Amino acid sequence: MSRPTKGLAALLLASLTLVLAGVAGFAQKNFLFTTPARPEVTVKLAAVVERDSKLLPLDKSIVIVPGEILDWTVNAENGGNGAAVDFKTVCHVPPGTEFVAGSAKAAGARAVFSIDGGKSYSPQPMIKEKQPDGSTKLVPAPVAMYTGLRYEWTEPLAPGGKLSASYKVRVK
Repeated sequence: MSRPTKGLAALLLASLTLVLAGVAGFAQKNFLFTTPARPEVTVKLAAVVERDSKLLPLDKSIVIVPGEILDWTVNAENGGNGAAVDFKTVCHVPPGTEFVAGSAKAAGARAVFSIDGGKSYSPQPMIKEKQPDGSTKLVPAPVAMYTGLRYEWTEPLAPGGKLSASYKVRVK
């Protein structure tokens, strides 16, 4: 290469380096290469036993007897940097217990119930009941058939946001 060609190549290389540095700086400034906002929701479940007008935390040392009420609380917190959209929490009615009608509570959420182990949910699960004339009709399922419930929040759970829900079951 002749000297003018080497100088031109060096100038082109320097120009290209400046252009690439400018594009990288623009991308960083305009967040083109940032991590997308994501929710990171932590869910904790705790229970207390209603006994002698007191609420005792449920742990391995407490013996539960038939007829006692367990009050379950679900707490959720979004520790991420994005909102949790269409946030839902699924809860189970433990074996050997029965859901207490009207006990599902959660601000800003609707509770829906399952009678088939969580395959489907409905605000009012229905079952077929045989009539005296041999026909069948749909009737509300008794709460004794409930196997789970799901809370569905209408508003997103914002970063740093917290939600709480509760329900009760009676020990059989």
